[in-house]
Amino acid sequence: MFYFPSEYFLQVYSLPLIAEVKFQKDYFSEYPEQIRVDVARTSLRDAARTTNLSDHRRHRTAVSYTRKPGYYAVHYNQPSTVTPGAILQLNDGAIAVFPGEPNESEQGTLSPIYTLQPNGSVAVPTGLVFIRFAEGVDVESEHEVINRAGYKVVQSLDYAPHAAWLRAQSGNIVDAIAGIRQLEAIPKVENIEPQMLIETGLRLRR
Repeated sequence: MFYFPSEYFLQVYSLPLIAEVKFQKDYFSEYPEQIRVDVARTSLRDAARTTNLSDHRRHRTAVSYTRKPGYYAVHYNQPSTVTPGAILQLNDGAIAVFPGEPNESEQGTLSPIYTLQPNGSVAVPTGLVFIRFAEGVDVESEHEVINRAGYKVVQSLDYAPHAAWLRAQSGNIVDAIAGIRQLEAIPKVENIEPQMLIETGLRLRR
């Protein structure tokens, strides 16, 4: 079972299979084809209470996401936005997935979608990145080094002062993903995970 912080619990929707729509133009060519991360399998609350760092390393697994052409996601500023033509809505309707290619009239932030390998579940990057330092390292003391890496802290966690949610200073989702290696290079960082909203009930054909 993969770990996703409880603050961002997702509701699972049951949707039918749809045919892939292919386009010659790669609208999201600036995004990586694959995102590979090490995901902590223990819950964050358990990690916050545990002092044995080797326990964290034993309960980790490599996860791979592959960018899926022919679909895109729109990230709205408000939830429950009317989204005609959407095949999937996540985060209470604040994110909608559409088949095809985006156009200039789209209102909201656009991103590609990914599929979780190997099962093909739909995954949408949100632009948030989870960071966890070694036990005893307070995120508050690391703001400067986080800023130098191109990020800012957007949510601290009271029950885990060594962990936080970050966003790229530019606000762009692609920058949040591209800078992960800089975050991983920060001393005493134990875990970096981009937040991916995952829909396990929808499979996209290859």
